[in-house]
Amino acid sequence: MPRRSRLAVIATALVVALGLQGSASPPSPPGFMGAFRWQSAAPGFGGFSAIDLSADGLSFIALSDRGRFVQGRLRRDAQERITGVEAGPPTLLKSNRDAPLAEGRNDSEGLAVAADGTVYVSFEGVARVLRYAEITGLAENLPTPPAFALFPHNAALEALAIDADGALYTLPEELPGTRGIRLLTGQPGNAGGPDFPIWRFADGRWTQPFDLPRDGVFLPVGADFGPDGRLYVLERSFRGISGFASRVRSFALGAEALGEARLELQTPTGQHGNLEGLSVWRDARGAIRLTMISDDNFLAFLPSEIVEYRLTD
Repeated sequence: MPRRSRLAVIATALVVALGLQGSASPPSPPGFMGAFRWQSAAPGFGGFSAIDLSADGLSFIALSDRGRFVQGRLRRDAQERITGVEAGPPTLLKSNRDAPLAEGRNDSEGLAVAADGTVYVSFEGVARVLRYAEITGLAENLPTPPAFALFPHNAALEALAIDADGALYTLPEELPGTRGIRLLTGQPGNAGGPDFPIWRFADGRWTQPFDLPRDGVFLPVGADFGPDGRLYVLERSFRGISGFASRVRSFALGAEALGEARLELQTPTGQHGNLEGLSVWRDARGAIRLTMISDDNFLAFLPSEIVEYRLTD
């Protein structure tokens, strides 16, 4: 992350922390299952930008925005609420040369795991997608469209998802030349810009078949395909001293367009921290679960939380 962006994030975090101290938490939206505070003294822990859960909601991979991943398992009670985390240490992602990703090329943001275990990671900074046959192994570069180089340096490929056929979908958090207010984070917050282009990688090539409709000041930061085949998109809005608001929209996926948009979740401002990662799965009772993870920006006074909601019909 560039020095200017890092300083802006720290300033933002201080403002949010001060704003949340002494203020009552707003009521939780329907379906709230809990927010587990995940703590660890391991070097490199924190900054989580993505999470992927197994179909039973137990095993997971979490990804930080500094080129590290953590593998582990969630402990759950009889209501399938998270009660603990068993995890290995943060481990550096490798480049294609059996070495850690270089500084300036390690801003890992999106995570998608294929049915055969292949792992895909998307990046800001140098916008691209890497493929790992095993997450502990060497990277393979996917082709990179020229358009990726035009995305804003700190608002590029935050979200990554893979469908049942193995096609990848990614989109930028923002676009070049977009009008907007840049708050302390430097994040654009306007509601009047263009829609977000969704890029698809299938049959060895990228195409841009459709867009995610922009709606309000929310910006896309995470995505996943649910067991129902719908595309779920996690979006956030930073609202100054009040903190973050988050929402999840889902869409039916067509060959040339997104359809049947549904607002699945919207949290009050300040309800949670900076939620960036999303994993969608079905629990033992047959309900869709949204599992999200927050980015603590590597600051001790901000939590790394795993937040869960159960969707109702």
